[in-house]
Amino acid sequence: MAKIGVVTIGRNEGDRLLRCLQSLIAQLPPGTPIVYVDSGSTDGSVSKAEALGVEAIALDLAIPFTAARSRNTGFFHLIAQYPDLTYVQFIDGDCELIPGWIEAATAHIESHPQCAIICGRRRERFPDASPYNRLAEIEWNTPVGEAEACGGDSLARVVALQAVNGFDPRLICGEEPEMCIRLRRAGWRIFRLDADMTLHDAAMLKLSQFWRRSIRGGWAVAEGFARYGRPPEFYMQRQHKSGWLWGAGVPLAILILAWPTKGLSFLLLLGYPYLIWRVYRYRRNSGDSPAHARLYAFYTVFSKIPQAIGQGQYWLTRWQGKTATLIEYKG
Repeated sequence: MAKIGVVTIGRNEGDRLLRCLQSLIAQLPPGTPIVYVDSGSTDGSVSKAEALGVEAIALDLAIPFTAARSRNTGFFHLIAQYPDLTYVQFIDGDCELIPGWIEAATAHIESHPQCAIICGRRRERFPDASPYNRLAEIEWNTPVGEAEACGGDSLARVVALQAVNGFDPRLICGEEPEMCIRLRRAGWRIFRLDADMTLHDAAMLKLSQFWRRSIRGGWAVAEGFARYGRPPEFYMQRQHKSGWLWGAGVPLAILILAWPTKGLSFLLLLGYPYLIWRVYRYRRNSGDSPAHARLYAFYTVFSKIPQAIGQGQYWLTRWQGKTATLIEYKG
């Protein structure tokens, strides 16, 4: 029978981490190896995990922290201690495993030998707590079937991840899609099931959090484009252009041309309602309700400015030859 291990990662997740670990312990067979990798928490996360009987690893923060580094640390620790593992379930410390997921995921991955990673539906625990939580709930609802990438929660085939040496620990964001590109290049496939997988607590209650999350998203777009924007992937090519155009190009054009055009350049602002309408129509055609489609469309366009900032930060950091540092948005 397939043997499964679990890697969960976190930083100051508090009660969210306890709910995560308790959901794992309650649903997985006794003796299932679970490792928690902590990144400098100050809320006693390590001791809380150990009190539940979960092995905990505290990362050396002399080395810059990334989620990719945390997942790699847990993954390679697990397979070193348990070399007979077939699959590893990755789950973030702010998520809870939903009953039935492991059974559904293993059934599918075992019937598809070329499947490297299987993921499902991540749902928000408190989707109505803020518009930003609702946005996350909408974002998690990606198409089912064969996929190009997964998120932070997924069930992975051990031999597949070993073949590509896991995640790239240098990436401060966007590490899952990047690894999936390498997996697909090696002939592996990624699937998303129409099944609930995890319950997530975004705890994104402030505009400042959404702003920083969008900056991080812009960084991921720029770095993804820098690595794989050329054929055959064309990865993040459209998003990279859109970020520069709507987040930087149009605002700068309005300001630069305001005087010579006697203010007529401000008519370019009409492009934003048009873009909102286009995104709205796309989301409606995808099955969203009118209210959710309006919410998603407005904030998608609004996020173009912080996205452009994130893209600029990436290219400036790369030009300066500096080491990237984590962009956090949670309190």
